[in-house]
Amino acid sequence: MQFKKYTNQRTSSIQGLRSFKDTLPKNIKKIIVKKGHIYSETLNNWKYIVGENLFKFCYPKSFKNSNKFGVSTLSIMVKRGHEVDLEYSKKEILDKMNSFFGYTVVEKLKLTSFDDENNFFTKKNNQKDNVTNIRYKKKIESVKNEKIKKSLLELTKVFKQK
Repeated sequence: MQFKKYTNQRTSSIQGLRSFKDTLPKNIKKIIVKKGHIYSETLNNWKYIVGENLFKFCYPKSFKNSNKFGVSTLSIMVKRGHEVDLEYSKKEILDKMNSFFGYTVVEKLKLTSFDDENNFFTKKNNQKDNVTNIRYKKKIESVKNEKIKKSLLELTKVFKQK
């Protein structure tokens, strides 16, 4: 077997089969070591952890692991008006999370409220969409190839929707 000295990932490697741990990049190893898998597992099983009723109004935002300065904290985004419901069920969520992982993963829940997302995505100026359509309509009609003309019209429809 030959030893390779020019790899960035390992100080020395052996040609042939490697373990999965050795093939991961350094940055991903750091995330996994810092318990990044806890957040991903929480996202995957959030409906089971909080239940059907609370699942509609909240979702986990981030997870901070415990260190010498603070305890492990799970940040949860809650729809405005449903903070009280989640506040009353904090203890149940903590118990379910800790029992799901088998040890004390989360010691504190931090709630952050947000408005309904429908308010953020309203269009104010519909006239600008029509202006761009009229502006390029003559140029599109001057194209002789029917397939290109049709695809350009479909493209303008997609831009209108956005």
